[in-house]
Amino acid sequence: MTAKRIRRRARSTRAFALYEVLIGVAVFAFGVIALGRAVENCINASTISSEENAVRQILSDRMAQVQAASAVPEAEKEFKINTSYGRVTLTQKTAPAALTEPDNTLITGINLVTLTARWEHSGVPQSKQIQFYVYRSG
Repeated sequence: MTAKRIRRRARSTRAFALYEVLIGVAVFAFGVIALGRAVENCINASTISSEENAVRQILSDRMAQVQAASAVPEAEKEFKINTSYGRVTLTQKTAPAALTEPDNTLITGINLVTLTARWEHSGVPQSKQIQFYVYRSG
């Protein structure tokens, strides 16, 4: 091989190495972008989970208050609760439960309580609801 040929071959090898580096940097950049999106999705999922846990706790607390009270729950009541995730509107509705015995005897004193929590996450309305029975004689 002549000196000219060796130089030409060295030049083409350097150019190939440059393309390899550019492709490697591009692959690395796409990987970093994908990793950033994955982290963003994880943070978003964690926030949603924390929000739902807070709302579940609000519903649980209100249910315990209604069950512990000695009086018949009010027919309809609304609460506005400020949380670190924004305002949660809690609606309580009570109606007599139309429960009957197998012989069609109406059971009295049992009420169906419905608790509905409404809030927004990133501008999208969210809600969670629970229903339970409360017995009050009289």
